Amino acid sequence: MKKNLMSVLILVLVLANLVLTAILMISVVPQSQKANELITKVCSAIDLELEGGKDNATINVPMEQLEMLDLAEGQSLTINLQETSDGRKGFAVISLSLALDTKNEGYETYGPAGITAKQSLIKDEINRIVSKHNIDDLRDSKEELKDEILKSLRKMFDSDFIVSVTFPIYNYEQSN
Repeated sequence: MKKNLMSVLILVLVLANLVLTAILMISVVPQSQKANELITKVCSAIDLELEGGKDNATINVPMEQLEMLDLAEGQSLTINLQETSDGRKGFAVISLSLALDTKNEGYETYGPAGITAKQSLIKDEINRIVSKHNIDDLRDSKEELKDEILKSLRKMFDSDFIVSVTFPIYNYEQSN
């Protein structure tokens, strides 16, 4: 009789263990899945931030590593702008300077000589970017225009040795 009683007691304990394990799994698994989703989102945000370095407009480079290069020897570019929604036309007169990181690998590859050699392509790209804006865009978003040109030039050279774009001359006027 003692053996049967022991067997029944073991069976009851096994069933109680099974029930408690099922309750534990039902309550823990959804929470661990939520935690895994959160961890995945955080990791993807960190990856985006790490990969975003090449396209970010602001890269902190010490002043002694910077070299300024005037595009087209400081001459201004005159670019026709798109019409505004109310039919106003305009044009922009800009000159462009590039801040180059002298310690970057791209600088060693292209440098001022490479940029000067590809000046026609760069001016064409700037003309293409600026001409798709209207006078209101230029008035409201000078920094966004700089960022757009910077991203395009970095893509063109496939490098981030160009640290920033500046406009020593930046004028726009409405034409009649």
